[in-house]
Amino acid sequence: MSVSPSVSPAATAGATGSAPTQADLLDFARRTAADTELVASLPLDPEGRTWVRLEGPGGSEAWLIGWPPGSGTGWHDHADSVGAFLTAAGELKEYSLAARLPTDGWKTLELTEGVDRERRLPAGQGRSFGRHHVHEVLNESPDRHAISVHAYYPPLPRIRRYSRTGQVLRLEQVERPEDWQ
Repeated sequence: MSVSPSVSPAATAGATGSAPTQADLLDFARRTAADTELVASLPLDPEGRTWVRLEGPGGSEAWLIGWPPGSGTGWHDHADSVGAFLTAAGELKEYSLAARLPTDGWKTLELTEGVDRERRLPAGQGRSFGRHHVHEVLNESPDRHAISVHAYYPPLPRIRRYSRTGQVLRLEQVERPEDWQ
């Protein structure tokens, strides 16, 4: 993994004085992904994900992320932040849970049947999501990198990482911004 300095792309939305909505974040991701020069400038590593921090709209946190073949995030959420992401190149797959999980105070949770969702996100496709959205994102291609744009508001206070075995979801780790910036 590598971290590069902040970049302010030409596609950055202007500050409106109010908190960006999920739709604003997805619109930002769409416009940023269309900046072919920015997308092509991301250094790609065959072994691990790479990223560049972007200036998001209205004080949001944003990232351009490169995904080598076979890489993924593992199950996680973005705590109290809303967000959006869009595939700029290649294809990503998102597995998510259509369930409202307790926000704190649990370590192991048994999921009910029917909560699993799967979404293919080829280049130009994305999605927004609300607070406490639990998902994992993967580049399942055996030979092609994917690149995506992500935006979160408020800036990520923490990321909770989970393991999953069958219908059992287990909280494994809580990361803070200093862990990934």
